[in-house]
Amino acid sequence: MTPAMTTARTPTTSPWPGMGAVVATFIAAMTPAFAISALATPIERALHLSGTGFGLALSGFFAMTALGSPVARRVAVRLPVPVLLALVCGTAALCLPLATTGTAGLALALLLAGAGNALTQPAAARYIAGRVPAQRLSLATGLTGAALGAAPMLPGLLAGQVAEPLGWRLTLLLAAGFPLLALAFTPLARTQGHPVAASGEAAPLSRTLVLWTVGAALATIGSNATASFFVQLGTGSGLSTTVAGTMLSLASLLAVAVRLVAGVRADRAPQHNPLVVAAMMLSGALGLVLIALGTPVTFVLGAVLVVAGGWGWTGLLLSAVLRLLPGQAARAGATVQIGLFGGAALAPFAFGALSSSVGTSTAVLLAAGCALAGALAVRVGAALTRVE
Repeated sequence: MTPAMTTARTPTTSPWPGMGAVVATFIAAMTPAFAISALATPIERALHLSGTGFGLALSGFFAMTALGSPVARRVAVRLPVPVLLALVCGTAALCLPLATTGTAGLALALLLAGAGNALTQPAAARYIAGRVPAQRLSLATGLTGAALGAAPMLPGLLAGQVAEPLGWRLTLLLAAGFPLLALAFTPLARTQGHPVAASGEAAPLSRTLVLWTVGAALATIGSNATASFFVQLGTGSGLSTTVAGTMLSLASLLAVAVRLVAGVRADRAPQHNPLVVAAMMLSGALGLVLIALGTPVTFVLGAVLVVAGGWGWTGLLLSAVLRLLPGQAARAGATVQIGLFGGAALAPFAFGALSSSVGTSTAVLLAAGCALAGALAVRVGAALTRVE
């Protein structure tokens, strides 16, 4: 097993400009997946794809991130953080034009973008562990969660305002502008010196960490199904494409606010982070139940709970795992990422297949059940931390 790695903290300079680069990279890394999913309807029509086929292609992005996490952890401890972030942004920028070339290009672009995305959590965890003061750990990880919440914003705006008059291909080309912009800021995320290897083998995974990883996967199945098919679910509930796309962007703003507030408050009592995570997962499950009712009002209310609460826990979970694995930042980030993107890999394909076979409402209710199971797993894992 690769030795755990860490980076010395740099107390003399502010860590927050570098955190800005990390946040921008998180958004850039997710732009291909959210841009393509926001344009699901015109892409399926133009490329003659079924909902199941499109969901399978989209699942490739998340599967590559989850499967690539063990390799990404080893890469992340050997390269400077700015180089890692630049690789992520550059890959995302190249994949969006590739996705416009046809069905094969779309599938390949999602796979390559997912492989690049695998570097984000380990790189971010390394930067946070090396540069951010311990008393601001939850705020920093909350910023990474806020980045995931902000990631659908630009794709939602483009889907709602640009796709109809200009077409989905040009919309994807325009979306590539953000990863290129984020690339310019990656040098800000410098850490002091070189990674330092910790002696000895990494400890085996505890029962708590296993339960938290499984819980993250289950909860992500529920929330990602909504995030990936947000516009389609909105139009199915009676909203127009323009309104649904704009709502996706507004919900993203709310999600950002929730993650930042949660991060600030969590630093006051970080020992309660796992319980807050479980509560947020429960709110996401409730939101999915409301969406399943299929009316415009319940969709709006449910979307707020799913996007703000159901995805609001990601940064807090990373903070909890960093505290559970001191001195093993890249490993902590990769472990959380396996749960997040393992569940996300199943969600688009499973949701697309279930929607076709048993109906959208039933599929959303099953996603709510997954989110509920995830909350229970995190709660049990939190209880075990007292005895491990």
